[in-house]
Amino acid sequence: MSMGAYDEVEHERRERKNSEVDMSEDDDRTEYRGSVKYESDESTEELLDQFREINS
Repeated sequence: MSMGAYDEVEHERRERKNSEVDMSEDDDRTEYRGSVKYESDESTEELLDQFREINS
């Protein structure tokens, strides 16, 4: 078996394995539900300024 053939077989095996993992329907992901409330005396503009500062 040439190296190229091995790579191709290995690649196909991994692709198959990955698609099996992705397609599993009994995926028990934790789903979070809820809400967040934020109370502040600062104006929306002040909060946006802070946000811009953090992201710059």
